[in-house]
Amino acid sequence: MRTSRKRQTPATIHRSYDENDPFCLSHFQILDNNACSDMVGHGTDVSFQIYEDQVFTLESSTAAAGFDSPYDVSISSSKSPFSQHGSQSYMSYPHHSHDNTYGPPFSGSSVVDDSKKLKRKLQELELSLLGPESDTIDSCNGCFITGAHQAASLASFNCDQLVDVIPNLDLKQILVACGQALNDGDMLTVAGLMHVLEKMVSVSGEPIQRLGAYVLEGLRARLESSGSNIYKALKCEEPTSSELMSYMHILFRICPYWKFAYTSGNAVIKEVMEYEQKIHIIDFQIAQGTQWMFLIAALAKRPGGPPSIRVTGIDDSQSNHARGGGLDIVGQRLSEFARSYNVPFEFHDAAMSGCEIQPEHLKVQPGEALAVNFPYVLHHMPDESVSICNHRDRLLRLVKSLSPKVVTLAEQESNTNTSPFFSRYLETLDYYSAMFESIDIACPRDDKQRINAEQHCMARDIVNMIACEGPERVERHELLGKWRSRFTMAGFSQYPSSSSVIMAVRDMLKEYHNNYRVEEMDGALYLGWVNRAMSTCSAWR
Repeated sequence: MRTSRKRQTPATIHRSYDENDPFCLSHFQILDNNACSDMVGHGTDVSFQIYEDQVFTLESSTAAAGFDSPYDVSISSSKSPFSQHGSQSYMSYPHHSHDNTYGPPFSGSSVVDDSKKLKRKLQELELSLLGPESDTIDSCNGCFITGAHQAASLASFNCDQLVDVIPNLDLKQILVACGQALNDGDMLTVAGLMHVLEKMVSVSGEPIQRLGAYVLEGLRARLESSGSNIYKALKCEEPTSSELMSYMHILFRICPYWKFAYTSGNAVIKEVMEYEQKIHIIDFQIAQGTQWMFLIAALAKRPGGPPSIRVTGIDDSQSNHARGGGLDIVGQRLSEFARSYNVPFEFHDAAMSGCEIQPEHLKVQPGEALAVNFPYVLHHMPDESVSICNHRDRLLRLVKSLSPKVVTLAEQESNTNTSPFFSRYLETLDYYSAMFESIDIACPRDDKQRINAEQHCMARDIVNMIACEGPERVERHELLGKWRSRFTMAGFSQYPSSSSVIMAVRDMLKEYHNNYRVEEMDGALYLGWVNRAMSTCSAWR
């Protein structure tokens, strides 16, 4: 872990969120519309261009204090495919058990223990700054009477004093304590700790400092308003479509999460459809259609000639902004690509949200083998905890009624759907600590394109999970155990990952840092960063 001891000024965050802008509500949605331009006539090799001189709208000084003591919460599980590889502050979760579908990500004892440690640190810090005369001790337990007293005291120091004491604080513990105080309604403590956090976070600092900047933004947003108003409380200009696409392009290049979904999904579909002559693919998040270029190129080499392929692309019409146009752009691109490989191809668009889809929109025809793809999209569908319509389960039942040969699912391995605020807050800290660590390996900390990519394509997820409730909170991830229950209740059985699928994903992963690993467990694939499972891919029939 790289650290520094320079002073810094508070991070200045200017942002506005449009509740009707879905482009970064999931950083797994939008892909570069030029990502596969070099594939034509060259197999499946893809080259990526990084756009220069992007707008840098989120400003902060460089990283200041280093924080060497992580908020260390580690729960081992025999069901975790990564637990045998060691430990790290954000790793070793019991997330991978069949029956662990609703449990909080941290044990209560771990949270309590760290909370006590942090209180002691704050007490020691306040005592050292204010002197023994300020030591108001509760005779029963030897602690300060209220956390509000501690935080108010910290907030009373001027900037220079705060900068001097910041190296003695642990950023992740302060973030946890602030979320706990907000959950408890202790607003004086919240105000004091947020004042401290302003001096500790930086969008160009260490991973925890960068994450802290966006978490702090989410905490502010939760305090200022809720629901749809949250996006109006924060101010910055929305990026143009070309800028947004370039930000997604950066993340697509340096992180394997998209390729993990594409590679595993395509390998399963290719395997299941080996002898089919007419293939219909329904993609519930078509984005730029990049995934199907890879599959078209692979099927073109099939002995005996390629099958005819029809793709139905589903995508909320508001994604037009990122594409710079409607789904006709995707259809034209895929058609030209298929033509270059002499693959019979047809594209059908359904420009609507998955919540609006009915059987007649999908135009399934007799005699075709059907594959359905859910790439990082089902967690956006409201379930029974949000709406009596329960579109999450309704869509699965609808798809099952179409008798598909295979359904592919890719989702983040995270538990934020029905979790109460503080459990969800801790899970967000844990998951994105690993995410920012993985990006840190691949991109310099002062890279403005990386900063813009994190700001526009990850910060919104974080703010949404922390600040919003009810229908306005669209980031509602579930663990694979819960997805397994939903698919089973809809009538599906799991299609186990074969050795060829696992090998395809492992070959893909060779392009990335060796801290990424893929493991197979209970028929599904887990993509992990160090010991933290980040995403899962599974198949159903």
